[in-house]
Amino acid sequence: MFRRILAWGLAALMLGTLAGCGEEAGRADSGGISVVTTGFAAWDFARQLLGERGEAELLIPPGSEAHSFEPTPKDIIDIQNCDLFIYTGGESEAWVADVLESVDGGVRAVTLMDCVELLEEETVEGMEDPHAGHDHGDETEYDEHVWTSPRNAKLICERIAAALAEADPEGAEHYSAALEGYCAALDELDAAFRDVVAGGVRRTIVFADRFPLLYFARAYGLEYFAAYPGCSDDAEPSAATVAFLIDKVREENIPVVFHIELSNELMADTVCDETGAEKRLFSACHNVTRAQFDSGVTYMDLMWANVDALREALN
Repeated sequence: MFRRILAWGLAALMLGTLAGCGEEAGRADSGGISVVTTGFAAWDFARQLLGERGEAELLIPPGSEAHSFEPTPKDIIDIQNCDLFIYTGGESEAWVADVLESVDGGVRAVTLMDCVELLEEETVEGMEDPHAGHDHGDETEYDEHVWTSPRNAKLICERIAAALAEADPEGAEHYSAALEGYCAALDELDAAFRDVVAGGVRRTIVFADRFPLLYFARAYGLEYFAAYPGCSDDAEPSAATVAFLIDKVREENIPVVFHIELSNELMADTVCDETGAEKRLFSACHNVTRAQFDSGVTYMDLMWANVDALREALN
C-alpha cells in the first residue's frame, strides 16, 4: 500500500508537469490511436481491432503475476494520456478506481467485467477455500477471468470496437470490418471447443493449480476439480487437497492433469507422478512469458492450443 501511495504521489507531480500536453503527447508517441490495457487478452483484442490505426500498450509486464500488479508513475501517466483504457475490473484491480479519480477530465475506458454476465467465484469439492476463517459479510465475489470463454470474448470485442470508433470516428468502418472478421474467428474457435466436448468420453477436467476458467467451463458444460479458485493468492496446498486430486484422477481415470501459465507446476508434477496422468498446460490467457510476447503470440494461438489440450483430456 505504501508503494501504491508513493506511486500515485509521484504521478500527481508528473501529471502537473505535463499539464496541457496530455492527449496530444500520447497520440504523438503512437502516431495514431493509443490504447492502454492491464491484461494480455484485452491487449491482444485491442491490437487485432486497431490494425495500423494505432498502438496498444500492455501495462502488466510479460511473465509477471497479474493479480499482484501495482502501477508505476509512468503507467498512471500513460493511462491519462491514452485515447482508450481497457481494464478487467474486480478486486485484483482495485487500484484502477483511485487512478481514474485522480485524472482531470476523465479517461475513456472499457471495463471487461461490464461486458458480460458475471459468474460468482465458487469453491467446489476438494478445493482450498481462500475465504476460510475470514468474514466477508454479504459481499459477492465474482470471477474476473471473463475473457476465457470465446463467447464472452466476442462481447468484449464488440464493446472495444465501439469505444475505438467513438475515440476515432474516421476509423469506424475499419473497426466494424475488423470486428466482423475477428468475431468470425472466435465463432470458429467456439465451434472447435463444442466439437471436442461433444466427441469426448468424459466431461470432467482436473487442474492441480488455480482455476481461472469458470466462464470457459460453464460455456461448454464441463465439470472440474481444482486446488484453488481463480483469484486466490498463491499458497502451498494442504496435503488433503493434493490427496483429493490424486484420488479423483485415479477414480475417474483422468488422463490429463492441467496447470495454468506461469505456474511453478509443482502440484501438477506431484499429482501426475502419483497417478501416471500426463501434465499439460491450459492457458487462461491472463499473461504470457517474455519469449511468447516477443514472438507475437496471440489469444487465438493460445486458445487453439487449448483446443488440442482439451481433446486429449476428454478422450
